[in-house]
Order: sequence, then C-alpha cells, then structure tokens
Amino acid sequence: MAETDNAAFEHVREAIQKRSDALWAMNTTIHSHPELGYQETVAHDTITQALEGTGFQVTRHAYGLATSFEAEYGSGGRLVIFCAEYDALPDIGHACGHNLIATSSVTGFLALAAALKAAPNVEGRVRILGTPAEEGGGGKVKLLEAGAFPDDTAAAIMMHPTSAHVLPPHIRGIAGVKFVASLKLRVQFHGRTAHAGGAPWKGRNALDAAVAAYTGVSMLRQQIHPDERIHGVIEEGGASPNVIPAYTRMNYYIRSPTVQRGEELLARVKACFEAAATSTGCTVDYINAPTYKNLRINNTLSNEYAKLMAQQGVTFVPRSEEPFTFSTDMGNVSFSVPSFHGAYGIPGSHGALPHQPDFRLAAELRESFDIALSCAEGMAMLGWRVLTDDAVADGAREDFVSSD
Repeated sequence: MAETDNAAFEHVREAIQKRSDALWAMNTTIHSHPELGYQETVAHDTITQALEGTGFQVTRHAYGLATSFEAEYGSGGRLVIFCAEYDALPDIGHACGHNLIATSSVTGFLALAAALKAAPNVEGRVRILGTPAEEGGGGKVKLLEAGAFPDDTAAAIMMHPTSAHVLPPHIRGIAGVKFVASLKLRVQFHGRTAHAGGAPWKGRNALDAAVAAYTGVSMLRQQIHPDERIHGVIEEGGASPNVIPAYTRMNYYIRSPTVQRGEELLARVKACFEAAATSTGCTVDYINAPTYKNLRINNTLSNEYAKLMAQQGVTFVPRSEEPFTFSTDMGNVSFSVPSFHGAYGIPGSHGALPHQPDFRLAAELRESFDIALSCAEGMAMLGWRVLTDDAVADGAREDFVSSD
C-alpha cells in the first residue's frame, strides 16, 4: 500500500477499536429487537442515535421512508455509499443476520469518515444509508426511485453473513457474490360464499382454487432448470369450515438467474393460477411487488477487497462463478451504480444456513460480531481506495458499464 493508504488503514483500525463496545451494544440491541420491513423503529432509532452520538448530522426518515436514514461526511470528490440493512424475518427474527449487516456498514462508514477527517486535503464523501425492508419489501428499489443513489455514485458497498461451513477451509468469504433475480407477487382468488353443508352448489370455492394452484405449481417444479426456484404460501384460506371461502390469497417468489428468464418462468407459473381459477369458477388477480434484479459482480471492487483483506492475513475468494439461489434488492442497485456485495462466514451449528433458527443464534455471537468488524475494516479501506485512487474508481465504473 502507498504511504497514504497505510496511514488511512491505521486511522480505520483505530476508529473501529475505539468504538467497538458501542458497536457491540448497537448490534445486540438490533438483534434482540427483530422487526419486519418498514417497521424497524428500534433499529432506526438505535443506529441514528449512535451516529448522532459520534457527532454526525443524521437525516431521519430519509427519502419518505419512515425507517430509512442518511448521514454523510466529506466534501467534493467522489461519493461512496454504505448500505445498512436491519429488517428481520417473521417468527425467526434475525435469522438472516441483518444486525451484522447494519453493524458492518455503520462501522465501515465511521471508519472511513475517520480516515477522511485525518486527511483534510483528500476530497471525497462517504455516506451511510439505511435501507429497510430487504426481506421482500424492496427498500432499495424505493430508495433508487427516490434518488438515494445518484448516477455519479462511485461505489455502493455492503456485506452479508453466511455460514462458515459452506466455505472451503481457511476461506473467510467471497468478495463478489452472484445472486439470482426474484419476481414476487400475491395471487388473489375470488369466488362466491355459500353454506358448505346446506347449499354448497351455490358457492365458488376460492380455497379450492388456491389448492389447485399450489398443486399445479408444485408439479411445474419438476420441469424447471436447477438454478430456478418457485416457492409460495397461502396467506388467507378462509375463516370457517362450514362457509365456502369467497377469498384466498397466496404469496409467491419466482427466482431465476436473470430477470428475463424470471419473466419467462413467471408466465408459466401464472398459467397454473389461471387454470386453477378456471377449473373452480373463480376469478384471479395479482398484487405485484418490486422485482429484485440479479446481483452483478464488479470485478475491480471485488478484486480490490480481496487484496485488502489479504493484507490483513484473511483470505477472500475474489468472486463466485456460479450464482447462489438467493436474491437481494442490492441487485437493483448493482444495475444503477458500481456496487460491491461480499459475503463472509460466521460460526454456527453445522447445517445452519440463513433463514433457519440456528442462524439467528449464530448472528448474535460475539465471534460473529468480531468477524463483521474485521470485514468492515476492508470495507472502509475499499471505500478509501475508491475515493483516492483514480485507477480503482475508473475500473469500477468501467466494470459497471460493461458487466453483463
């Protein structure tokens, strides 16, 4: 590293060590108060109070979203944005480790701001952006629409925990991760109510439509590509056995490596819904949710992060060649500005993966927090390199423009 990079690294590490206890308290509070998307009031208030306590002016409820926030440091130069997620899952809480995502992004922001403060002649801006409702709510999609990611953003940065046991021995994580696209919709069947015992022939059973649709989609799964997924639940299925349900609602996710392939698969899935409606005499309509685009890898940013972590003695694979069948609204960001979305392993019971109860337990461990802070050092230094090295910033922009 250049001498200025060495000095920046020392300021980054010092800032993280200085705030470690406060960051642990923030992380623990978020984990112990799991909140669903757009309802993350404890997380919002905890993070914004922590930022204000270190002297930053924070915009609460940013961009018209009640649980978003924004703070920035620096002037002129390029802009780096750290994305913080903090929503949880129904019933199983922080089983996706978003408390660690928030912690690493806040840490990266604070550490890079400290390096900029110590180098007043260096131009550049670093921003922390609260991005609610990643778990299906499309918070980043709404933030994109509201202008939270300007076109000239040099890099948007975040990292996600996963289970250490899925990684090769001695590998901490993957710098550049491929995720697939996800198309989401709620399906509403409308029938006609009737007394199930007295005059069932007068009814049109919307629950039968939902069951037929579920069965049809389940059979369709046999005929799809291995890198595609279809999964859904019945959210409303009726209220009483002796009343034929006039209304049911299902919620489905359709995942495929690209949005184009996802739309092709969605057309096949909708054929199952339409057939179910026809066969039961019901009607069907849809409530669409934001589409999550596939996550694109920026080679310059991923390679740079792997190099920076190697200087700490930590090994990251620069990129994944095959996509993981997960999805994120960070994929949409990666189509709008140069983006970095890495993954790192945390300890936990063998077999535990995100969205399982055991992963929630892994996400609250002090060791997992320490790993998140170690990765945040690299995130801060990646931001520093983007702000101060033209070759890195230009390479990231070129990769963004040319990425498929």
